[in-house]
Amino acid sequence: MAKSIALVFSGQGAQQVGMGKDLSQQFAAAANRFAAADAELGYSISQIAFDGPIEKLTKTSRCQVALYVHGIAVLEVLREQLGEFQVVAAAGLSLGEFTAHAAAGTFDFSTGLRLVANRGRYMEEACDATTGSMAAFIGGDEDNVRKIAVEADVDIANINSPGQIVLSGEAVNVRKAVDLAKQYGIRRAIPLNVAGAFHSRLMISAEKRLRDDLATAPIARPATKVVANITAQPVFAEDDILQSLAKQVTGTVRWIESVEHMIDQLGCNLFLELGPGDVLAGLVRRIRKGTDVLSIGDSSSLKAAIAKLNV
Repeated sequence: MAKSIALVFSGQGAQQVGMGKDLSQQFAAAANRFAAADAELGYSISQIAFDGPIEKLTKTSRCQVALYVHGIAVLEVLREQLGEFQVVAAAGLSLGEFTAHAAAGTFDFSTGLRLVANRGRYMEEACDATTGSMAAFIGGDEDNVRKIAVEADVDIANINSPGQIVLSGEAVNVRKAVDLAKQYGIRRAIPLNVAGAFHSRLMISAEKRLRDDLATAPIARPATKVVANITAQPVFAEDDILQSLAKQVTGTVRWIESVEHMIDQLGCNLFLELGPGDVLAGLVRRIRKGTDVLSIGDSSSLKAAIAKLNV
């Protein structure tokens, strides 16, 4: 079967100290990308990504930037090693959707960097101005989790994989949602160690500020189909792209439907996860058992992936 490739990019929470370090030591394309980001940002995101500490890397205003730069650096090294290869679709989990658009040529690296840096800062400031939290609901029926969300007055942040849904909102309401879990037959409800209520109405100030930035950003038609988080459909027109990137700050990440669309409607049979770790690979395989996924985030995983892709 011919490879029909989808690129998927990591979201906040995937960050790891050391991300990009060995790639930058071995490949000029990665080193140059991190150096360019440092110069544009006015601070060293490379030092934070390469050496930490984790507390600094985990800050919303820093980790989103680090993941964006890392994802593009991995892609550029992969293209350098393989030559230009055809990609059918791209998507990213939350922040990763911006990386997917940069990969697809919707905007250039610098424009994406500026948007992501502002997005991270706006979301961090929204977290500081509110008292929000999130919780993961594992092993329950989606309809019942939705009923919990209504009863507790919280928002559905992520529908990540079968049996894994994340709720987000005011901390007191999230605690109520966790307390309701057993009543609704949810196997586990796990409060998450996050800075605030991402993908909820508590991020409305961040959405409004980002929307203003997007309105002045140069946007092109993507060269690859980019599947939006909030619709689980590809976006092409400029207004649809701007709306989806702004709205996803407060809206639901529909990751199950996004992956299903790439497999069932776009024919993708090989997913390349570009980012640290293998969180997305795990989600993709739970969404559709047997799906071929290669996680590429450092030099060893890059070499292993190239060996498989060259077969």
